[in-house]
Amino acid sequence: QVQLVESGGGLVQAGASLRLSCAASGRTFSRYNMGWFRQAPGKEREFVAAISWSTGSTYYADSVKGRFTISRNNAKNTVYLQMNSLKPEDTAVYYCAADSRYSGSYHAEYDYWGQGTQVTVSS
Repeated sequence: QVQLVESGGGLVQAGASLRLSCAASGRTFSRYNMGWFRQAPGKEREFVAAISWSTGSTYYADSVKGRFTISRNNAKNTVYLQMNSLKPEDTAVYYCAADSRYSGSYHAEYDYWGQGTQVTVSS
């Protein structure tokens, strides 16, 4: 069982940066693949980024590639999403997710979810 708590969201202007954090409970955090997803009002949840526990490989949605960076600190049971050059279209509730086997972009494959943190980017 893994419990996830996101933090770091807020209201920023276009071009600014934010770093989201996702703190996980459980002693086996280091063996979980971690993902970030987002959901804007009236839209489906979409993949943002993921990081594999076994290889450390990272994956990004095309819309955030080059602007966002996912990383993890296993000693702190925390995964991060550094978001630079934010755009109004990045406005959404951001969720972190965990799964012991899957590290891809399909949200339904992730077993554990946080409650989300709101990111609002004004133009």
